[in-house]
Amino acid sequence: MVAIGNFFFKYRNILFIFLYLALFLPSPDVFTEAKLGANYYIWPIIIGLTITIIGQAIRGLTIGLAYILRGGRDKKVYADNLVTEGIFNHCRNPLYLGNILMLLGVGILSNSLIFLAIFIPLFLFIYQAIVLAEENFLREKFGEQFNAYCSRVNRWWINFAGIGNTLGSMKFNVRRWILKEYNTQFIWLTGIVLLLLKNYPDVISTNNDFRNIIVAIALVVLVLAYLLIRYLKKSGRMRE
Repeated sequence: MVAIGNFFFKYRNILFIFLYLALFLPSPDVFTEAKLGANYYIWPIIIGLTITIIGQAIRGLTIGLAYILRGGRDKKVYADNLVTEGIFNHCRNPLYLGNILMLLGVGILSNSLIFLAIFIPLFLFIYQAIVLAEENFLREKFGEQFNAYCSRVNRWWINFAGIGNTLGSMKFNVRRWILKEYNTQFIWLTGIVLLLLKNYPDVISTNNDFRNIIVAIALVVLVLAYLLIRYLKKSGRMRE
């Protein structure tokens, strides 16, 4: 699994794009009018958005409190130090957990049986392999320090004991969250808008012209926000 994890770590960004595009593949529905009635679409929207927003919140808190470099070095797992502060004091992989919930949520929102039955299990397998590869590296580099950390902090599940103290004792770095997350936010929010348009057009509006205007405005706002933050970052006018 470690070798598999190292392989997926090298190509994880491409794989994530592939998995995201799979949301738009034709598929049988999970929630149907025949099973749930005329308002069946309420369930995938409410459940999907709730789960994906929770995932984004976990990512945001993690990055805003104690950011950890996940880029590796030369496309290989790497770490200068062992980060155990912030949300990492309650879960060993909060960023990955956030990603899983985000993708699961938009998968439910897409109402795609194929995505939930095939691509979500594939995504979980990939992340499990990557985490095992990372743990192997960290254990070799940090030894007993990492073993002690593993003994008190869960790999996937968040331990909420003492989380109030963690949130109260650390300052949330808003600028770091914006600079590190603007790309993910853009892709995530754009995907949500397009999924709502594709699967639930009448929820946006029953008038085709008005619906197109709303979607166009939403996409333009997202693109402009993305370009503005990118400019501020690249020009050095916004720093952590």
